[in-house]
Amino acid sequence: MRITVITPNWNGERFLDQTIQSVISQPADGVDLEYIVVDGGSTDASLNILRRHGSRINKLICEKDNGPASAINKGLRLATGELVGWLNADDYYEPGALRQAAAMMAAHPDRALCFGRCRIVDESGVEIRRGITAFKEGFFPLSSRFAIQSINYLSQPAMFFRRTAAERAGFLREDLRAAFDYEYVLRLWRSGGAVRVPGPPLAAFRWHPDSISGRHFGRQFQEEYEAAVADAGRFSPQGLLHWGVRWGIVGCYNLMAWRQTRARGC
Repeated sequence: MRITVITPNWNGERFLDQTIQSVISQPADGVDLEYIVVDGGSTDASLNILRRHGSRINKLICEKDNGPASAINKGLRLATGELVGWLNADDYYEPGALRQAAAMMAAHPDRALCFGRCRIVDESGVEIRRGITAFKEGFFPLSSRFAIQSINYLSQPAMFFRRTAAERAGFLREDLRAAFDYEYVLRLWRSGGAVRVPGPPLAAFRWHPDSISGRHFGRQFQEEYEAAVADAGRFSPQGLLHWGVRWGIVGCYNLMAWRQTRARGC
């Protein structure tokens, strides 16, 4: 099965090499990797890193874009894989992730996407926020359209979707800055739903102060709520549940930020 992986990058030199290594080390029996990297005009050492791995990158685009959603859309237009996923330049795949995803989607040809476990790690790669991970995984047995409209329990780095479903869903919304992935999941779900990949984590999401989740979590959950009510209805049970979940999560994030500031003595 051919799988296309898209990595959007802009000045991501700090973690980019590890991200690339985690992708190009994936091919195994039954997996044909197509790797697309879209760089938005980096001014750091990113291009040197990309040139070093040039022989393992199938398609490299280096030009200005309008943010990560814009960069991913460029990759989607070029993708030829039966399955597609994107991996941001600060995240990484765990060994065997693509093989596991391919096997699960081959066993469930009617499903539009698959998802698996995803660790949250810090800048050094140490796992953090285990409580948040456990909270999200608690919804895995309840996975359904109702559940995904009520709360975003999928971790984007550990998600892969059929290109045919993407063709029906269209492209990512470039007007969204923090929740374009969740809004896209809601549209993909309409083409056959999702199946969970059991077993060990497929990927690691890196949380750090400069990440989208680190800088814009308030906007992220606002955009997620708006996407949920657009899909399910503002006064639907899912919309009302999402409203409550949103404020609960934002409150927890604000509390964690306050504790971190206090621990630094600021």
